[in-house]
Amino acid sequence: MATSPAPAPAGSDQSGLPYALAAYGIWGFVPLFFKLVESVPPVEVLAQRIIWSLPLCFVIMVFRRQIGDYLAALRDIRVLRMLLASSLLIAVNWLVYIFAIFTDHVLAASLGYYLNPLINVVLGMVFLGERLGRLQLVAVVIAGVGVAILLAGALDTLWISLMLALTFGFYGLIRKIVPVGSLPGLAVETTLLTPLALAVAGWYLWIGDGRGFGSGGSISLLLMASGIVTAVPLLLFATAARRMSYAALGFAQYLAPTLQFLLGLFAFHEPLKPVQFACFLLIWISIAVFSFDMWRKMRAERMVGIA
Repeated sequence: MATSPAPAPAGSDQSGLPYALAAYGIWGFVPLFFKLVESVPPVEVLAQRIIWSLPLCFVIMVFRRQIGDYLAALRDIRVLRMLLASSLLIAVNWLVYIFAIFTDHVLAASLGYYLNPLINVVLGMVFLGERLGRLQLVAVVIAGVGVAILLAGALDTLWISLMLALTFGFYGLIRKIVPVGSLPGLAVETTLLTPLALAVAGWYLWIGDGRGFGSGGSISLLLMASGIVTAVPLLLFATAARRMSYAALGFAQYLAPTLQFLLGLFAFHEPLKPVQFACFLLIWISIAVFSFDMWRKMRAERMVGIA
């Protein structure tokens, strides 16, 4: 039976970076996929994502010989409670995200994932004992000012951004500390959500509104493919979360909202309000400050190692 990897030390950022970049790269382009099924009610899309993720998880677990870890997690009440909480958080996150794409608020969704590192930094300090340097603190303050600007002129979509940031921030925190491997944990989360997802999917099949699963071959295939689109980046993210410091993971995630921002602006032609642009600009400055500080520290560590 395969054993779950122990959480890596907080400083082992390099081992998790490829997984983080792969996950955030997929998430960055995922609006293109969900635009293909925007005729389907968001709740049904969420249900189909959950249903079709579970078989993929089982196939991969069989291949990696992790069924034993999955069953062990189901028998552990403490682990099960934590994964129930994380499953509810990610379900809400998915639903809000799908709604944002379907209602042409990709920029608001992008901003939500730009805010996520702020949440990660706070959670890392409060729950994991991680500490920030002076430049990192400056970066957080700059980004916080950018968020405050939105209160003046983009309040109608701010709830989307905040919900995405908060739900994914707490989801990532739980997945970092829960003592279960990334794939078995994802499989347990999906298992817990599947009964409700089947009920929702069954309801839409029964009312037969002609828009969702079963209404046409292309739509049905796309909804089935949503399982792959859902499971693969989450698996990559859960692996990265266990191998990186939470603050570093948060700032690596800027790849996804940057891609989403570009899609919203140039592919979907969403209008960019002045207050939104000001907020984005400040957050980009904070990214530069934080990234410079991380580069400086990594360079200093390499120099010490050489010496």
